Amino acid sequence: MNFLTPLFLLGALAVAGPILYHLVRRATRERVRFSSLLFLEPSPPRVSHRHRVEHWLLLLLRCLALLVLALGFARPFLPESPAADPSANPPRRVVVLLDRSASMRREGLWEDARARVRTLLERAAPSDQFALVAFDRSVETRLDFRAWNQVAPGERRALAEGRLAALQPGWAGTQLGRALAFAADLLAEDDPGRAPGPRQIVLVSDLQEGSRLESLQAFEWPRGVELLLEPVAARTTTNAGIQLLTDATEGARTPEAKVRVRVANAAGSRQERFTLTWRRPGLTPGADGPAVGEAIEAYVPPGQTRTFALARPAGATGEERLVLSGDEDAFDNTLHWIAPVQERPLVLWVGAEPPEDPAQPLFFLRRAFAETPRVAVRVEARPPAVPLAAADLAAARLTFVSALHGNEEALRAAVADGGTVVVLLRGAGAAEGEALGRLAGTPAVPLRESRADRPALWAEVDFGHPLLAPFTDARFSDFSRIRVWRHRELDPASLPGARVLVRLDSGHPLLVEVPRGRGRLLLWMSGWHPADSQLALSSKFVPLLWSLLEASGGTGGFNPQYAVGDPVSLPAAQAAGPVRGPGGENLPVTSGQPFTGASAPGVYTVGPGATALRLAVNVDPAESRTAPLGADELERLGVPVSRANVAPAAPVTPATLLGAEAEGRQKLWRWLVAAALLVLLAETFLAGRAIRPAASSL
Repeated sequence: MNFLTPLFLLGALAVAGPILYHLVRRATRERVRFSSLLFLEPSPPRVSHRHRVEHWLLLLLRCLALLVLALGFARPFLPESPAADPSANPPRRVVVLLDRSASMRREGLWEDARARVRTLLERAAPSDQFALVAFDRSVETRLDFRAWNQVAPGERRALAEGRLAALQPGWAGTQLGRALAFAADLLAEDDPGRAPGPRQIVLVSDLQEGSRLESLQAFEWPRGVELLLEPVAARTTTNAGIQLLTDATEGARTPEAKVRVRVANAAGSRQERFTLTWRRPGLTPGADGPAVGEAIEAYVPPGQTRTFALARPAGATGEERLVLSGDEDAFDNTLHWIAPVQERPLVLWVGAEPPEDPAQPLFFLRRAFAETPRVAVRVEARPPAVPLAAADLAAARLTFVSALHGNEEALRAAVADGGTVVVLLRGAGAAEGEALGRLAGTPAVPLRESRADRPALWAEVDFGHPLLAPFTDARFSDFSRIRVWRHRELDPASLPGARVLVRLDSGHPLLVEVPRGRGRLLLWMSGWHPADSQLALSSKFVPLLWSLLEASGGTGGFNPQYAVGDPVSLPAAQAAGPVRGPGGENLPVTSGQPFTGASAPGVYTVGPGATALRLAVNVDPAESRTAPLGADELERLGVPVSRANVAPAAPVTPATLLGAEAEGRQKLWRWLVAAALLVLLAETFLAGRAIRPAASSL
């Protein structure tokens, strides 16, 4: 027999009380009946000189009652094997979600979070199953149920703690909704209704207000999965963050342009006066160097935000960073900034149309590519009779052709090298079909002019193509009002690999893509000028041409400012890398894929030499919103929430947990209390019997 609270056994020492009472009790040796004591002098009764116990049975009953009560309070139980006990609690399946986002870098949070996870592992029963998942912007399974079950029960805790020790907080934002959905799916996948025990997700996080929950809005929370919150609290209350507001103003390209930033102060902050200072990088990666220019005082009351416009200091080299001072938590106090550079992509027009003729497509093309602070498109016309220079075709990722004769071979080579050539078919003669065949590398393509007695309408649009994907939203996807007066008819089967992107209500294609080599041909069966269609007068024309320019790699609308973990779509000239990190390390770049290796704040350099681009990567501004997130926000999204209550305390071993479960099922203390009551009833009865003869003898 074991005891859950063995210290109560010390109560058995109370049996000394009845024993002492029975030993010191003084009783007369004998009694003599006498008629009257009026004429006798008082004399004390004769007592025994030896201490001896009278009423042994009463003494035993009283001692037994105290012993039974002490045993009951000690909560005894009989040890049992969990596997052999059919009434034992079913095993739990637990997914521990550990937050490792940038906000967990605040003082004391990470140590406290790991202590909570270790406490969960210490309290785990041998039959429980655990999985460890770390998350920030992405989700990573550090220990799954399969690996947990493949290890002996005595080694599971060491395995989990080893995986836990290898984790460190990162710099990315908090995608809490995505992590919760992943954990719920993990429980559903690994336990398809066969495990009888409860399924739980224990979230160990600072639960800061900047956590993103969008992924839960369309997620159906599975039944039987419970979320247990285990929040950790920071030791500091003051946190202010700095965020870049905009750098795309008209004057952003000039040295005199000011940089607008927002400073947000936490609601519970004890500080409201801060300092903004431009600093150069230090000698070691990530360290701040000497200040450049004068510091600016920033007054931000707790719970509020303020906007400040700062001029770049004189003599700035482009390596400066803006540092916020006066804050207790410095993880979000540095803003890396790169001045935006205006891109100047080249677009070629091969045709004889006058550029200022409003009846020609070139007129509308020039005005569609209006200059912006980020992009200034250079539209240059080339006459069709003059051979195209290879350097011009290599520099222009996008080429429009309205007259094919004479440059088919050069254009086909440019397409094979990765360029995009858009052909506006303005005629349907045999010569145009032969020239189109030479450009596409096929026999002559049959073309004919449409003979419809009414204008055709846009009927089918392939929104799955990257060129038309920006119009997927229902607000922008209506092309049905664009009329086409004239168009050329072509059979897509005559061009191997052709894909129809836009089809008219007559069934004929309007826009056809033909991949060739690393590039592609786009065949436009009608012009966009008013004589052929209403496209140039439609609101869809300008975004369609810009989407075509971006899809061709002529411009990506390249933004030098990113948050940690953001995918970076590199321009074609720099897509092959290399990428150098803030510490000078080389980072891999996958061909044809966005760069996703920016895992820490700093300045990244992409590409070699003079064509290199610089990226400024900063902490997600949402991480500065460190106010606690209310549990009602999760409940509103359909997540059942409760408190885990696993704060670090005295170590609790699995044997102790099994003992508590066994004692809770057996409840032997109830029988001991009942036995103590029976013993006390018997003692009361015998004590009454022992007193009654003495009273009657008087």
